[in-house]
Parts: sequence; structure tokens; C-alpha cells
Amino acid sequence: MNFNEFLQSISKIENIPLPAEASQFKMVPPFRQELVKRQREAMKTAKRAGVLALFYPDTQNLTKLVLILRKTYNGVHSAQVGFPGGKLEPQDNSLLDAAVRETYEEIGVPVDQIEVVKKLTEVYIPPSNFNVQPFIGITRNSPFFVKEEAEVEAIIEVDLLHFLDEDIVISKKVKTSYNVEVEVPAFKLNEYVVWGATAMMLSEIKDIFKRLL
Repeated sequence: MNFNEFLQSISKIENIPLPAEASQFKMVPPFRQELVKRQREAMKTAKRAGVLALFYPDTQNLTKLVLILRKTYNGVHSAQVGFPGGKLEPQDNSLLDAAVRETYEEIGVPVDQIEVVKKLTEVYIPPSNFNVQPFIGITRNSPFFVKEEAEVEAIIEVDLLHFLDEDIVISKKVKTSYNVEVEVPAFKLNEYVVWGATAMMLSEIKDIFKRLL
């Protein structure tokens, strides 16, 4: 989709109600409810983070979404695809500040070039005990991405029309952080499998865009 057309449509996004859990539920892993039950006490002191679904024009003025592949490390989100963003730090005034700051740190998009257009539904992540607040943002120029080498393995540029395609929804066996293999709903984007909390957030974005575009 041409980015100018995308901008015209996205201008109406504030009037679109959040589909919330109705959208997220489509991509919920089968073990999530059990994990949330186990975490009831821990949830009271959950850490907080902000992430950004950033849309932008490429050099042909086609609309893209940027995701990142995290480095392999000794942690629950090792080698997973997600949004740029991160935990709330003392210098952040809000979760929005955290999301935008981390986007700059992880992929190099300047803070002053990012416009946030919609706050989405928060998602709780049981394995890491985080409440994550996603936002939709845009940058009007084609970004020059610079990945943060310590944390980011790859920057993934997804065409908007590819993201909106129904055929990208798949079922995939994955090994969870609890070392159990299970079948989960997922998106296949640019040959990367995206599941869990990121897929839940993407599902809400996709349903919003279906009403807008």
C-alpha cells in the first residue's frame, strides 16, 4: 500500500475502538491461561514495558512495519521476534517514553521523527512477569535503521499488505520457556515465525487495520 494512502486512512484511527481480548484471543498459546493462573501473586508486582509497532514508507513509498529478531541469550525471550521497545526506566516519564526511547536505542529511529497514533491493549507476559503496553506509531520518512548489536540480531521489514494477508496465520510447534513443545497459533512474516505476546498484539493491530484500510 502506498504510504500516502496509509496516512489518509490512519488519520481516522482514534475513532476505532480497541478490539482488545477479542483480537488477542485468536493468537493465544494453549498454555497461557494456566500460566496466568500460576502467576496471580507475581502479577501484583509485575514489571512494566512499552513497545512500538512502527509503520513507515520504504524507498518506493510502500508502507512497512518494522520488527526485530532478538539475540540468542540466556533468557525467556531469546531468539524471538518482537517489537522494538523495553522496560520502563527511571528516566522515562511514561510507558510511551520507554517505547520511543528503546526504539531509538534498538533500531536507530530518532525520537523526534516518531508520531504515536494509538495506544493498544496491554498484554501480560507470564514467563518474564511483565505487563507490556503496545503503541502504534509512524515515521513519515524512510528510516535509516541502525541495529543495537548487543540485543538485536536482525531488523525485519514487513510489507503492510503481507501483514494483512490471511494466509500468514499458521500453527507451529515451539519449545516454550518451560522446555515443553506445544502447538501454538502464529504469524509467518518474511519467513519468521511470530507467536506469543507479539502475535497477540499484532492480531489487535490487524483487526483495527481491517476496519480502517
